[in-house]
Amino acid sequence: MSEPVPASQDAAVNVDGANPTTKSGAKKEAKRLEKEAKLAAKVAKTAPSAEKKAKGEKAKKEDVAEVPFVNTTPKGEKKDMSQPMAAGYNPIATEAAWYDWWSAQGFFKPEAAPNYFPLKEGDTRETFVIPAPPPNVTGSLHIGHGLTTAIQDSLVRWNRMLGKETLFAPGFDHAGISTQSVVEKRLYKASGQTRHDLGREKFLETVGEWKDEYQAKITNQLHRLGGSYDWDRVAFTMNESLSKAVIETFCKLHEEGIIYRANRLVNWCVKLNTTLSNLEFPFVNRFAYAFVACLKVDQKQLAGRTFLNVPGYDVKEKFEFGVITSFAYIIEGSDERIIVATTRPETMLGDTAIAVHPDDARYTHLHGKFAIHPFLDRRIPVVTDSIIVDMEFGTGAVKITPAHDPNDYEVGVRHNLEFINILNDDGTLNANAGDLFKGMKRFHARVEVVKLLKERGFYVETKDNPMQIPICSKSGDLIEPVLKPQWWVNCKPLAEEAIKRTRAGELLIQPKQSENEWYRWLDGIQDWCISRQLWWGHRCPAYFVRLEGEEQDVNDGKNWVVGRTEDEALQRAEVFAAGRKFTLEQDEDVLDTWFSSGLWPFSIMGWPEVTPDFQKFYPASLLETGWDILFFWVARMVLLGVKLTGKVPFKEVYCHAMIRDAHGRKMSKSLGNVIDPIDVIQGQTLENLHAMLREGNLDEKEILKAIAGQKKDFPKGIPQCGTDALRFALCAYSGGGRDINLEILRVEGYRKFCNKIFNATKFAMLKLDETFVPEPTSKPTGKESVVEQWILHKLNIAAAEINTQFAERNFMLATTSAYNFWLYELCDVYIEAMKPMTDEAAPIEIRKSAQQTLYTCLDYGLKLLHPFMPFVTEELWQRLPRRPNDSTPSIMVSAFPVHDNAFLFEAADKSFDLVFSALKSGLFLHIQSDEEAGLFELQLPTIVALTKGCKSAKVVRDLSEIPAGCGGAVVTPSIAVHTLVRGLVDLDVEIAKCDKKLNLARMNLQKVVKVESQADYSETVPETVRLANEDKGGFGKISDFLSMAGLDAYEAFGKHAQILPRKLHEFSEIQKALNTMSTLAAVRRLSPPRATFTAQCRLKSTSPYGRTHVWKRRAPELPNPIVPKFPQLVIRSDGSSFTHWTTSPRSMLRLTRDTTNNSVWNTGTWSDARGVEEEGAMTGRLGRFNRRFEELGNDETSGDWMDSLVESGVGSGGELWTGPTTKKKEKK
Repeated sequence: MSEPVPASQDAAVNVDGANPTTKSGAKKEAKRLEKEAKLAAKVAKTAPSAEKKAKGEKAKKEDVAEVPFVNTTPKGEKKDMSQPMAAGYNPIATEAAWYDWWSAQGFFKPEAAPNYFPLKEGDTRETFVIPAPPPNVTGSLHIGHGLTTAIQDSLVRWNRMLGKETLFAPGFDHAGISTQSVVEKRLYKASGQTRHDLGREKFLETVGEWKDEYQAKITNQLHRLGGSYDWDRVAFTMNESLSKAVIETFCKLHEEGIIYRANRLVNWCVKLNTTLSNLEFPFVNRFAYAFVACLKVDQKQLAGRTFLNVPGYDVKEKFEFGVITSFAYIIEGSDERIIVATTRPETMLGDTAIAVHPDDARYTHLHGKFAIHPFLDRRIPVVTDSIIVDMEFGTGAVKITPAHDPNDYEVGVRHNLEFINILNDDGTLNANAGDLFKGMKRFHARVEVVKLLKERGFYVETKDNPMQIPICSKSGDLIEPVLKPQWWVNCKPLAEEAIKRTRAGELLIQPKQSENEWYRWLDGIQDWCISRQLWWGHRCPAYFVRLEGEEQDVNDGKNWVVGRTEDEALQRAEVFAAGRKFTLEQDEDVLDTWFSSGLWPFSIMGWPEVTPDFQKFYPASLLETGWDILFFWVARMVLLGVKLTGKVPFKEVYCHAMIRDAHGRKMSKSLGNVIDPIDVIQGQTLENLHAMLREGNLDEKEILKAIAGQKKDFPKGIPQCGTDALRFALCAYSGGGRDINLEILRVEGYRKFCNKIFNATKFAMLKLDETFVPEPTSKPTGKESVVEQWILHKLNIAAAEINTQFAERNFMLATTSAYNFWLYELCDVYIEAMKPMTDEAAPIEIRKSAQQTLYTCLDYGLKLLHPFMPFVTEELWQRLPRRPNDSTPSIMVSAFPVHDNAFLFEAADKSFDLVFSALKSGLFLHIQSDEEAGLFELQLPTIVALTKGCKSAKVVRDLSEIPAGCGGAVVTPSIAVHTLVRGLVDLDVEIAKCDKKLNLARMNLQKVVKVESQADYSETVPETVRLANEDKGGFGKISDFLSMAGLDAYEAFGKHAQILPRKLHEFSEIQKALNTMSTLAAVRRLSPPRATFTAQCRLKSTSPYGRTHVWKRRAPELPNPIVPKFPQLVIRSDGSSFTHWTTSPRSMLRLTRDTTNNSVWNTGTWSDARGVEEEGAMTGRLGRFNRRFEELGNDETSGDWMDSLVESGVGSGGELWTGPTTKKKEKK
């Protein structure tokens, strides 16, 4: 501390400028010093406390700081649950150790089922088998794999808990082209070497090391995702047993003539130097050839002339695409020219014909004649073909290049044309292209061909041509159709049998849209090219028999033999050679990856051997995968499975959606939106996300683009959500659509749900004291209170719904049912309601009953959640005591709750719903019915417990007992609720707010009407603006309408409305408006009404978690005449009819009900600002309201009386759906 300044020194500094030597100056100085002394004393007094406070705050912050969790449980051992529960939910701590313990205990194995689910005598145990789609060892899993695991494992866990013998078979795919491509890129980036520098054997060792590394990474990811796979049965497509299945399949199908060798057109990637899949879908535009191939070829859309870079060329070079070039051929022996066009000018070097339509009179004289090639010594015949030629398109003449175009290939086959391949494997032109172009790169040749056509006078024009070009998704190179000798599978007979089996009901495909595509694709199936010019994969078990001293065609399959072993091939070659000398040369190519993965469901079970697994677990129960590989993988499994085993390989196919980012874009590394599920589970900083981009094969330009994308999508990184929240979110997204736009914040919302479950269970455990022992059975005694019976009834409903929804594969609804039970029924209601029931002052019988009910809800509730949230449910379930004689070691092998009639309490459900509707409204309950009064008096503690801020509630029989200053709300004709609002609400202010909103709505309406009244409004104003104006001209904001209609709209109509907000902000608007009306109702103190019928309303809204929730509420019977404060609403009743008006500034609805004969509401009038009026029975939808009225008072006449009013009814000409008596008239 610094020394105090002496007074003599301080006196020398006079801040007031006073002279201490004068009398007045001395007085001022004395006052100043006195003031400073007091201030110093005050500071000295407060300093210790301030310092203490600062230290306390610092200590508090240090205490709050989360200590990183360290798992101390030895691998495979059970977590120590004797320690107190953590202060809060930590997903990393919760999930630790459980997976290793599950695996060590053998819970994942199908053989475990009999240990925990003994069968009754005479029963047989069902099996449930899912062969997990094997992830590629190309790299780590992404969020799409997370979706697959979440859906599949939830089904596996559900079936396991139903007592079935479940097998979730894991494995990995070698992914030939993808893995070789990524390893080659990494090799070149690290050392500048190619695979050819290493040689085949050394390169395969390098790929094997990559495979081992990433198989371990993927295995860890699957562990973290909670997939309950039987790891003792893990498979890899290139291990010994599966390779044996591949060889057997190839040889067997070749022996039967289904596999054959032919020189046919394939998709060739110059960059990768291999063929891609031959799944061909030619486009309508014959000049824009394209293939959609097995997730290997992307289609790039060009609107017109476009300049692009091409891999393998200088980065500064760009080539022209999106144009069509016309040029002329000269007819032999004349000066006549015939004009053709092409999008690939270089292919004219391989032209072998010109096709015209046989009925085209312009070219009749050319039939059978020849044209002369401008650069080559080649005569080109003019052929007639009505299939390839459209007389109305272009000049009606088409150049034919059979060796480089799929459509032209068919023409070449039909007319026996010459097939001239002009392309080498490396993308350069060969000798067939002529000396001028030999050795030239294909796109350099394109430029040179056009240049020479111009120089020699054959060029006509070049025009823009919208088109698609095929791009290899792995290399970015343009795909070339070329002729190659390959191995092919004749798929037609296999497809016919697959269609037959599917139509017979042996295979169920869901959703229905995928089934329709299934039939459409199989009906048009083409032969399948299974050769790949790679090193990584199953080498073809085919051998060329080279006879000494003889010329042989390598393309001719007759010169080839196949063999399961080299000895078998040698024996067959000897037979073929018939004593001639020969050498045997194995095909260098490998088989398509889909060929081996097409055997997956039965090869992993030991086929071709008849193993115990094959006999017991084949066919599989379900194949779950993405719809995008339905043809490329699923169809091939069915084709090969039926052919080789005689059985469809699985009974059901479920196709899940494709995950996209929050903006609807496809996941792409170059966009930076590919998400590793582990990053969502444990969280990841933005800096680390950036760093991981540089670990891959992206170039610098792509990395910078990806970094920008990550900054936009994850400005604060990815929050820690945990496995359970991720799995639950992914299942909640799965509602049968084709795409999922994943929002990470929604996943984080479900982490909060996990936290809610954790804290609710922790609190509930406090109510289960050390002396608590669960009853031997969960069956209710029948002596439970109304709220206990209510929650057990809701639990039973949730169990029935979730089982049904699992069976229907509706994961969205299943998660919703579980979510709603836990959040809105167990946590929000029962746990709150049971607090006074479990208080020490409560009778012992009531306390024990409430505890037993709470235990049953926790036990069953956690089991209902377990398939989606395995970790947090295990953690919490292990905290619960066990029932006597229950030794179940884990929640995952406990029985899943199912519907139980013992839990049906419909009367209690109805009674408590009545109580629940009342407790939302006030404190004083005016009840005229003795029976209902008794019900409410018994539930007063529950009402107080569930009403925030409520200290007491009272049931009264006489209105005089209600204190002055209370407002009322009607629950039923005999029940009203009153709340003390005196001094809390300024009615004039509330009315002024409503008037202000109403005036604003009218001003907006006047503006819209003025704009719409313009003569050329419909022609000059864009449709989007007109639609927006129509929206404004209707009810506008929901709050404007409700505020405008005021109290009476809420009392007589609002409670009967089904309000469906389209967006989250509309829900808040509804809440604001209804709160205002409730306040007005309270001030007015309305007396209980008498009326003729009741209705029911449903209010739907979207929660912050993105789920849709439905609250059902029984509305009051329609009231007797109420004098409205607002002229916009008129309600009257004269005993014979009941007329209800609601009005907006622009539209009016009048509904009339004849009460003399209890008939439904049968007439109505609709009018709008244009004066159009319609009468008749009305259905449809009105504005943003969807009102559904249901008559409940008379069983004989019960039914829907009005569904809705049409959307376009408001402010759009009065369009209305009406009954047969509908008529229109002009309103005077």
